[in-house]
Amino acid sequence: MTRAVVFAYHDVGVRCLKTLLAGGVDVTTVVTHHDDPRETVWFASVAATASDYRIRVLRPQAAELGALAHALAPEAPDLLFSFYYRHMLPASLLALPRLGAFNMHGSLLPKYRGRVPVNWAVLKGETKTGVTLHEMAEKPDAGDIIAQTEVPILPDDTAFEVFRKLTVAAELTLWHTLPALVAGNPERWPNRLEEGSYFGGRKPEDGRIDWSQPRSQVYNLIRAVAPPYPGAFCTVHGRTLCVEAARLADVAPMQVTPGPFVHDNRVFGMCGDGAALDLLRLSLDGTPLSTEAAVAFIQKNL
Repeated sequence: MTRAVVFAYHDVGVRCLKTLLAGGVDVTTVVTHHDDPRETVWFASVAATASDYRIRVLRPQAAELGALAHALAPEAPDLLFSFYYRHMLPASLLALPRLGAFNMHGSLLPKYRGRVPVNWAVLKGETKTGVTLHEMAEKPDAGDIIAQTEVPILPDDTAFEVFRKLTVAAELTLWHTLPALVAGNPERWPNRLEEGSYFGGRKPEDGRIDWSQPRSQVYNLIRAVAPPYPGAFCTVHGRTLCVEAARLADVAPMQVTPGPFVHDNRVFGMCGDGAALDLLRLSLDGTPLSTEAAVAFIQKNL
């Protein structure tokens, strides 16, 4: 039986781990993370899933990964996988498996290498994205491509909705590729980094809305960081107004400065190009607002 060590986190980690087990792979160890108490954990637990299957679970810190190859060497893994694991793996770990080390990345490489690729793709107004299974190298998301599956980004999709599609795409990609990986002869093609892009992580502050931007950019930001992500927000009289959901609005041009405004007993957002967004769900300092409360707050403060 083919043996594998799996580094995994998040929903993609859970589904890909289950795919390996369903495909007859003997997963000897699962390496995952402790949940960050500062982060909203809305996704499934890799650690709980591994425990359900009686698989050993390790949770090393990033600085401890260099020594992990020595501890895993006696397992003599044939394959090593990384499924949404958040730390870079050192060369000593990548050299451990007999048949190679492979990562599932949430974009169509070489585009959107790096962190939070789904959020970046929505933010940049892409109409499609996907997942890429690729061979791992010391440089992030740089190894040869083994397989890709494309999914659409619909005009009103949030990053959360796109991520759900990618979770299914990752499972299907791994399932169809697994026989060739186990046999040691998967197809591959070059990951041409010069034709792609690299993006770093995002912080909650990056969700601040600049209403002077064109409507398309403001809308893409709202979709890219909508809950369960931290959300797009602006500050109104020292208070944080978060736009949790919006839609493109067909409102007649109005002489309104960029920012939230009230029209027809609803709250809209005027953007820098004179086009508006219908602000469907708002919260104030973390507390959800009804339509009536939102209208009253905007009328009082703007």
